[in-house]
Amino acid sequence: MSEPAHIVVATIVQRDGRFLFVEETIAGRRSVINQPAGHWEAGETLIEGAIRETLEETAWDVRPTALLGVYEHQPADLDYGFLRFAFLAEAMRHHPLRALDTGIERAVWLTRDELATESARHRSPMVLRCVDDARAGVRYPLSLIAHLGR
Repeated sequence: MSEPAHIVVATIVQRDGRFLFVEETIAGRRSVINQPAGHWEAGETLIEGAIRETLEETAWDVRPTALLGVYEHQPADLDYGFLRFAFLAEAMRHHPLRALDTGIERAVWLTRDELATESARHRSPMVLRCVDDARAGVRYPLSLIAHLGR
């Protein structure tokens, strides 16, 4: 790996036995399934980044309730890896007329089984792992993350 890992934030949102995902086009051609997720931006907390990315990609306002975990993934086809901060979040309000980020085809609610049948389309192994961890009851308090100097 020649570049440092990219820091990303993601939300795992569950409602009525289904999880919120996005179908997105990557590399201009391949449709994949992912949690609402994206790069952490300067000037925001990790939690603020997760809220922003979820709204931009799904048109849902969410309220993070816990840290699910920190996941590291190094794809074989890239010269950098990913460090993902995944948050459990509650769906609060949908904005159906809001445009979604470029590359996002649609937001979709899927069960764990429906997600598993689409394993070839998962953006990374972190997608199913986060759902399985959430279903297993993994939770850490948001206070585990300390933002200093703000």
